[in-house]
Amino acid sequence: MLTVDFDRLGIGAGTRMIDVGCGAGRHSFEAYRRGADIVAFDQNVDDLAGVAEMFDAMAKADEVPAGANAKTVAGDALALPFADGEFDCVVASEILEHVPADEQAISELVRVLKPGGRLAVTVPRWLPEKVCWMLSDSYHANEGGHIRIYKADELKNKVLANGVEFTHSHHAHALHAPYWWIKCAVGVERNEHPLVKGYHKLLVWDMLSAPRVTRTAESLLNPLVGKSVALYFRKPV
Repeated sequence: MLTVDFDRLGIGAGTRMIDVGCGAGRHSFEAYRRGADIVAFDQNVDDLAGVAEMFDAMAKADEVPAGANAKTVAGDALALPFADGEFDCVVASEILEHVPADEQAISELVRVLKPGGRLAVTVPRWLPEKVCWMLSDSYHANEGGHIRIYKADELKNKVLANGVEFTHSHHAHALHAPYWWIKCAVGVERNEHPLVKGYHKLLVWDMLSAPRVTRTAESLLNPLVGKSVALYFRKPV
């Protein structure tokens, strides 16, 4: 389930990309499939171990083009261990809402991006996120949880303050917003609740089969209740 539009970023063979806060690796895997030179970066070494195993499995199964490279790196997003302008593309998906010093993290994302490179940042959208916070404290008030709710313009301005140019935005995952509202309403840990289980089956069916009915519904609902907002930027030459 991708939040970032890889076609818009032009990621392909030879693209050097870093996925900051890669988590379980969903965006890193897509970059690798497209032939990119991908760095999956995160502070969670357990997550990175799983990502590295998947990279190896993909290579052994010939799921990646010749010449593609992938590696994992553990570290702190507030001090990325890379040179200025090292990457053609920087992706930071659903991480800034977890970071107290978000402006410092944004500065690092821009620093390692080369002139002419592309930056994609995604966070939970204000309205769906606000509903979750209203329904449940345990949704966000936990170690490593969400510490702020962004408005899109607020985040955009924080990124623009680093000298990049805004190019595009869109919303994603509208079908996931009701799922989280249900979980927050019945209890975020109650995964066996009938409503939660039933909706989860719908989401799995959508992700595995991509039926026209759910794909059309989500495209129509994304501008209204898309769970995430994605912002795209370019670093001037």
